[in-house]
Amino acid sequence: MADLLKDPMVLRQIIMDHYEYPRNHTLREEEGYVQKHMASESCIDDIYVQTKIEEGKVKEVRFDGIACTISTASTSIMSELMQGKSIEEAKAIIRNYFAMIDQQEYDEELLQEAVAFANVGKQANRIKCATIGWKAMEELLEESEGDAHEE
Repeated sequence: MADLLKDPMVLRQIIMDHYEYPRNHTLREEEGYVQKHMASESCIDDIYVQTKIEEGKVKEVRFDGIACTISTASTSIMSELMQGKSIEEAKAIIRNYFAMIDQQEYDEELLQEAVAFANVGKQANRIKCATIGWKAMEELLEESEGDAHEE
């Protein structure tokens, strides 16, 4: 994965693939899903992120809405990374992603294809695009833990 970071063409291909063919890009109407609406005041990004968490595990992540290339691709990658993870594992991935965006140390192995956004932190106007779906997921995870404590 470290070699990926050195090849801008590979990074662009990852981003374009997830933009053109976003994974998990439809919302579910079934019971058990919670969702978060996120909209940016500075661009077209207006998305819904939806998740189903059972027994402390992220069973599924879905999203839909109108979004730019960076937002769509980063949310698509996030949706794949989160599936099957425990809440703690999912939160660790999100923490590492935000550290990467902030140009801090992070674990490349944990982030897998999300490393395609390693240079976004150098472009202030793209940070919101690259993090909007991740912030929604972070809030959904925090809310799910709140629900678990109330039962």
